[in-house]
Amino acid sequence: MGVVSRVLILAICLGVAGAGGAFAAVSADSTADHGKFDELKQPFADGREVTKACLKCHTEAGAHFMKSIHWTWTYEHPITGQTLGKKSLINAFCGNAVTNWGGCTSCHAGYGWADDDFDFSDQTRIDCLVCHDTTGTYYRDPQSPGHPACDRMFADKAPIDLAKVARNVGLPGRANCGSCHFHGGGGDGVKHGDLDSSLIAPARALDVHMDAEGLNFACTECHVTRRHLWAGSRYDVRAVDPEGTGLPGLRRDVATCESCHGDSPHPDNSLRHLKLNGHVDRIACQTCHIPAFARGGVATKTVWDWSTAGRLNEKGEPYKIEDYHQGDGQHRDTYITIKGGFEWGENVVPMYAWFDGVMRYTTADDGIDPSVPVEINHFEGSHDNPRARIWPFKEMRSKQPYDSVNNTLVYTHLWGRDDNAFWGNYDWPKAIAAGMDMAGKPYGGQFDFVETRMYWPITHMVAPKEDALACDQCHAADGRLADLSGFYMPGRDHFGWVDIAGYLALVGAFVGVLLHGLMRVVLKSGRREQ
Repeated sequence: MGVVSRVLILAICLGVAGAGGAFAAVSADSTADHGKFDELKQPFADGREVTKACLKCHTEAGAHFMKSIHWTWTYEHPITGQTLGKKSLINAFCGNAVTNWGGCTSCHAGYGWADDDFDFSDQTRIDCLVCHDTTGTYYRDPQSPGHPACDRMFADKAPIDLAKVARNVGLPGRANCGSCHFHGGGGDGVKHGDLDSSLIAPARALDVHMDAEGLNFACTECHVTRRHLWAGSRYDVRAVDPEGTGLPGLRRDVATCESCHGDSPHPDNSLRHLKLNGHVDRIACQTCHIPAFARGGVATKTVWDWSTAGRLNEKGEPYKIEDYHQGDGQHRDTYITIKGGFEWGENVVPMYAWFDGVMRYTTADDGIDPSVPVEINHFEGSHDNPRARIWPFKEMRSKQPYDSVNNTLVYTHLWGRDDNAFWGNYDWPKAIAAGMDMAGKPYGGQFDFVETRMYWPITHMVAPKEDALACDQCHAADGRLADLSGFYMPGRDHFGWVDIAGYLALVGAFVGVLLHGLMRVVLKSGRREQ
């Protein structure tokens, strides 16, 4: 897929289309063959008709699913008390979902969420097929009109045979989950850095667990599902799992490394492994075993400068991505008039920080200091916090609009229409005023741009053990953990009196060995003379 189709069309208006490859096949152990159900052999007018048929047998599934964050897009954090979720938050990518329902909700597991009137109590609006399709032919249309590229994107797609898809449902595969999670932020690999289409059928070198020729884990192998509720959330991360595995075998309730590998994951058959196990209470497994992200040939976005949106080329026309492109292979810059300037990276070394699993978010109700970069989300943790570990993160740097009167982040209505005339998000006065009005937020009437930072814990693209970090990649003055302070790390830090004592001990030991050897030589020579 070319740069334009992958980054421009998908980035502007994402359709949830099956990517092929790792769709979960119908299990041979299943007690039901959906292909034999008469209810699924009829023609279906739309997806909601399929859902009605599903709910006739799966009578409790709708009620279960409606409790999940995949449906509600909202999450009440039990520690911070903040209301989080895509329904509420402003991010460092496309801004927010709350005033851009049509495009953003293309990744909502429901039908028809085009505005604030969406009925969350209507079970027939649940989209069963987006998660359970095994044919690779199912896709999602935008929920409401947006950028004209939306029309082009679906113009050449074949109609979906809903009856065929319904008869071939199964457990979710990587491609099902990836149809949304790989394309978050407006394109393949844009947002997370460790989630992109290269994981649909990865080699062992990219991810040892998802290796298509090896373990071939589906996402649900770790993100365990119970009544349509998934383990693992970026809003409430289990940074430490002191419980390890259960008895007699694996725990099946959390998405942590320890739940399968325990809290002593390295076999106790060598001094080196014993030392590595001694790191578990201070370092997340991901820190050593994910040496870099965006390793599968798909770049991730690392910088997004919205303030440059609206610039025209020498012909007075909007820039397209192919008009402006430069890079060195690992990092590249791109520009498009409707979205501004970007920087991308591959094989990116993470940033590292102490993390106890708690993330606090900056919402549109929080005051900001525009003289310093605003942290969209702030991770908590320190070396003296027993619940914290050193974790790897992707740092996303952006420049986005804010209310310069009230000093708050703003909602923007990116793909607005005025008397049926489309305006781009680079018409910022109109986009911001419309967005704040739709969100019901006070707006001072003036805006500027502020630098922001957003942090994403890295947990996927686990490398084979032979590619894990070596000791000297951290235990060095210029190592990966050089920026972490407040604790002593051998090989990196130097304390005057400690170093002097150590040097004296080494010198003393060396002198002692020499004296011992010399005495043996002298005494041996004396015995010979006698």
